[in-house]
Amino acid sequence: MDGSGRWARRRRLPRFAGHRAGVDAVRDVVGACGERGIEVLTLFAFSSENWRRPRDEVEGLMGLFRNALEQEARRLHENNVRLEVVGERGALNDMLRKRIGQAEELTRKNTGLRLIVAMNYGGRWDVTQACRSIAREVRDESLDPDTITPELLGERLSLSELPPPDLFIRTGGEMRVSNFLIWHLAYAELYFTETLWPDFDVRALDAALDAYAGRQRRFGRTSEQVVETRMNGHLGPR
Repeated sequence: MDGSGRWARRRRLPRFAGHRAGVDAVRDVVGACGERGIEVLTLFAFSSENWRRPRDEVEGLMGLFRNALEQEARRLHENNVRLEVVGERGALNDMLRKRIGQAEELTRKNTGLRLIVAMNYGGRWDVTQACRSIAREVRDESLDPDTITPELLGERLSLSELPPPDLFIRTGGEMRVSNFLIWHLAYAELYFTETLWPDFDVRALDAALDAYAGRQRRFGRTSEQVVETRMNGHLGPR
């Protein structure tokens, strides 16, 4: 969700005003995804690199996230949305961790859209913590290194119980994934838009979904194989 600071600067507003406007965009997009039958939406709220930003901006973002949890958790619950937060929580303050736990528990049994918020998350951190988990088992001789497979590593990552993302959307004109779900995005379709995040509305979401619908998902196959597989009623990464 990129471009909130630039959105504010173009309006001669403080950067934080852009972040507040971005919360409204989140609310609209979450609602639209639920209406369109999307099963999982993952939002990159704060990366492990974002700690490098000015201290007052970081503190403001943490406060904004805490307030958003307090204000939106009940609304999510009423709309059958299940909220989950992924990332390294150790660096977050106690109150924020408490609010995260409360919101997750409130929505835990909901069966609609699964809203994943990546908070203090980095793709390299995710792969590293998975490797550490495997390394401990090798050290303890409970795992044979020769049995380590991509599937095994994938099982140790955040979001391992979910299917890989189909579509990656980045707003704000930057054309990179910026350490977001770097393992998971191996076969995702990438969509980049100049639209700044606070301006990313339902129409912008539909434009991204339309672009995705026009892509051919081959997973290493030829186009002819894809057509044949679809006729047989199955298409997947294997």
